[in-house]
Amino acid sequence: MTSLGNLRDLYQQVILERYKKPRHRGQTNPVDRYQKGHNPSCGDTIELTLHLNPAGDRIEDVKFEGEGCAIAMASADLMAEAMRGRSVDEAIAMVQQFQDMMKGGAEFPTEFRKLNVMQGVSQFPVRIKCATLTWHTLKAALESTNTQPSAEYVSNE
Repeated sequence: MTSLGNLRDLYQQVILERYKKPRHRGQTNPVDRYQKGHNPSCGDTIELTLHLNPAGDRIEDVKFEGEGCAIAMASADLMAEAMRGRSVDEAIAMVQQFQDMMKGGAEFPTEFRKLNVMQGVSQFPVRIKCATLTWHTLKAALESTNTQPSAEYVSNE
């Protein structure tokens, strides 16, 4: 059985690793969706770009740029990885599931177990907005048709 201390260590290790060496930083080519997100309570900002399949119903690639705390950046990197190859409907359902998990709800199934490491954030209510920023931004990107940078941010307040 894994102790809470071991879980906390794993959670911190994964977050720091993804923060220091993100795997999905940059901009997709081409950019089919563009969305900026902002967390006013701590200043995290994210710029998300998505490349969709020709039909526009499946995510081919997700990349992010931004500045923020380790939790916000790690969450963005893990989200980008999990979304590749997902249908738009699956992605929107996963946004809801992530938000539920942040409120103490169910974990993700085994195929997405890397996302469950973010569950540790739910113990720190003030940090939940850091973890969910990129997910709010993804949902807004999928629901819009923005392909060009705009001054408008989606906020998670």
